[in-house]
Amino acid sequence: MKEEATALQRAFLKEVAAHWPPAKGSLAFVRRPCIRANCPACLRGDKHGAWIFTFRQGGRQRCRYVSKELAPLLRRGIANGRWLEARVTALGVALIEERRRPARRGGGRAVKRQGRA
Repeated sequence: MKEEATALQRAFLKEVAAHWPPAKGSLAFVRRPCIRANCPACLRGDKHGAWIFTFRQGGRQRCRYVSKELAPLLRRGIANGRWLEARVTALGVALIEERRRPARRGGGRAVKRQGRA
């Protein structure tokens, strides 16, 4: 069993390495006015574009500005994080199903309990 678990761990780590880097959160492009009093772009109503990464940390929602150069890497990281979360969930379900099978092989149907009066 331990050798089997080790093989599964190695296979999982290999899968995770192919989906590096992982991230959890969301990435959005927003347009906001700046703080300069006489900004020509803001006076025209154009506003300034920025990428914002939103995530949870310690139960609180946090936001960080992200450079446009980093945005594609972070977008890939978020997709990888979603893949990883789905994979971990699937492994949990598989673990439960694997542990249930030996108990059911004992043969026969489950015994019905009679209701108590």
